[in-house]
Parts: sequence; C-alpha cells; structure tokens
Amino acid sequence: MVVKIKQSKPITELGKGDKLKINGREFEIDAQVVLIEHDKDTREMALEIFDSKADEDFQLRYFSNNMENSLEFYELKNEFMYSRVRDELKSVEW
Repeated sequence: MVVKIKQSKPITELGKGDKLKINGREFEIDAQVVLIEHDKDTREMALEIFDSKADEDFQLRYFSNNMENSLEFYELKNEFMYSRVRDELKSVEW
C-alpha cells in the first residue's frame, strides 16, 4: 500500500514544535534524530513525536534517500522500547 504524503516543506526541515498528522491524528514533533548513518547518502531517521491529549509518544521513521517508500510508525511501549504500530500507515501530512 502506498502512503499518501502531503508536504508543506521537506521532511528534513521539520523540527521541535512542528505539527503533523498521521492517518488524520495530530501529533507534535519533539525532535528529529539520526538513528543510523549507513553511508554519506543514507541515514535512518526518526521524528520523535507525541500526542499531548493522549500523553503518548511515537516515532515516524524513514530513510533519508527514500522517504516516500520507507515510512514506518512506532509507539513507545515502555521507557526505552518502541514497537511498530500494526495499523496500516495510510496518510502523513505536515
């Protein structure tokens, strides 16, 4: 399934305080971090995001050289472990 993406600016320019929607649910960005630098052109990235109403933390992960085809959504399950959200990722907008 292809994820529908609506961008107001490049994903690399998103930062603390910016808002985004995933499957229609609104989140706020806390940080954008490099998880793994595979080579000079490929970084595994994560947007650390939260839902202040539900007090839940998540990550939207992607590869810098293939964002459109690599988006994955994770939920923080305890203090240190993220688990991939099983619901289908249908749309992302910022």
